[in-house]
This record gives sequence, structure tokens and C-alpha cells, in this order.
Amino acid sequence: MATRVALIGIVVENLESVEKLNAILHQYGEYIIGRMGIPYRERRMSIISVAVDAPEDVISAMAGRLGMLPGVSAKIIYAKKDSPPTMA
Repeated sequence: MATRVALIGIVVENLESVEKLNAILHQYGEYIIGRMGIPYRERRMSIISVAVDAPEDVISAMAGRLGMLPGVSAKIIYAKKDSPPTMA
């Protein structure tokens, strides 16, 4: 099955959802290229970016499950489909 490279941007405003968020990311671990989390203590929130390489339906399902958590927003940015592999 063809895969896509995407970035899932996650904003966590309810820190009580972090445990469930991490459990979801663990379930999709085979598709995750890397992740970066930034705690924004002054506003009591976290900002997380997750790079993935997975089929589109898997990416959508992951972001959908994350976005259904209380106080969590998730959005997807896809790489262009016809981008040839390059090394910078």
C-alpha cells in the first residue's frame, strides 16, 4: 500500500489528556518517523509535532483519534504526492 509523508501538529490544552495521547502515539509507533514536544508552561499547554510515513487512512485515523481527546487539537500537513525523494 502506498504511503505518504505528513506532519501532524498537535496542541494540548488539557494536560490530563497527555497519557491517552501518548498511548495513541504508541499504537501508531511503526509509522512515526520522529516527534518533538514543546511545553509552554506559561500557558499550561504543550505543542507537539509528529512526522509520519503511513497510508493516508492511517494518518487520518491517528489525527482523528488525537483530536477527539478533550482539550487536544490535531491538524495534518501532507507532503506533495509527486515529490521525488531528494537529499538536501
